Amino acid sequence: MSAAIIDTHLHLVYRQRLTYPWLAAAPALDRDFPYETYAAEARRCGVTDALHMEVDVAPGEIEAETLHVETLATLPGSLLRGVISACRPEDEGFAEFLARQRANPFVKGFRRVLHVVADAVSEGTQFRVNLRRLAGTGLPFDLCVRPDQIDKAIALADLAPDVQFVLDHCGVPDVKGRAEHPWRERIAEIARRPNVAVKISGVVAYADAATWTVDDVRPFVEHAIASFGWDRVVWGSDWPVCTLTASLSTWLAALQSIIRGASTDERDKLFAANARRIWRL
Repeated sequence: MSAAIIDTHLHLVYRQRLTYPWLAAAPALDRDFPYETYAAEARRCGVTDALHMEVDVAPGEIEAETLHVETLATLPGSLLRGVISACRPEDEGFAEFLARQRANPFVKGFRRVLHVVADAVSEGTQFRVNLRRLAGTGLPFDLCVRPDQIDKAIALADLAPDVQFVLDHCGVPDVKGRAEHPWRERIAEIARRPNVAVKISGVVAYADAATWTVDDVRPFVEHAIASFGWDRVVWGSDWPVCTLTASLSTWLAALQSIIRGASTDERDKLFAANARRIWRL
């Protein structure tokens, strides 16, 4: 097993400090999820480093979220190495926002959750012009889309071939419904883009909380890895969303079982080496 495990998809929730408009519709997650709770379990699992993934805070608080996580990173022995910041490429002020983020080495990349907005947002001219501004910055863009929107993600990857994209959560397959098609075909298609990597994250959250086993998750993880290859896969916990169906420990154990046949080099790429390269850690 790799000596290092980098969690590329950690969410922290502090409702006294920041506003999360979407939590009202997600009662199972509508509570605080502090760094200390995560770190206690993560260390027991062998996690050595973590990137904080934006939690879709109110737009006016995006930079406050980064600042808050940056403060947590100063705690003695903190696992936090940077943030993947929220952003709004559809806004006219994006260029100025990008300039501010580039001045902060703690900002490692960006995400705009696309499955919660109309497809017209990512298809807009402003969004696409601004997305291309990431070329040459070394700052990747995470794509969070449903299977039926993977074609939208492909369009963005083709429009900005010099931008590094990371497809979150294996493309959000319906694990509970065992809906492998047309997800399988769409994953294979987006994997043909060399500027896209895939994040092996989140998939347990889409399984049946009461009955799932490793074999329910296996075909989705295996197909994602086979499609992208070991040089373009990274791991993420998606904590605390994963806790809807599994603890951090259980999710990591399930994944270790799925990749049991992988070589030491392949495991290191999935758990650490690719993340270091993609986010310049």
